[in-house]
Amino acid sequence: MQAAPVRATAIPSVTDALRAVESLLLRSGQRTARRNAWTSVLEDRRRAKDRVEAQRVLEEAGTTRTS
Repeated sequence: MQAAPVRATAIPSVTDALRAVESLLLRSGQRTARRNAWTSVLEDRRRAKDRVEAQRVLEEAGTTRTS
């Protein structure tokens, strides 16, 4: 009696599975729009951090001058 042939297939990682679902659900334009939106969020966060730092420097300069 001969054993049945075994086919080995790699189990995709969670990331690979999510990317596959994303590619099925979203067209390339939607993926690009989502990437652009995320890039914009990161840039807004960077600018907010820069504003906080600039405000801190100005406040320190103001207290140093009046002291």
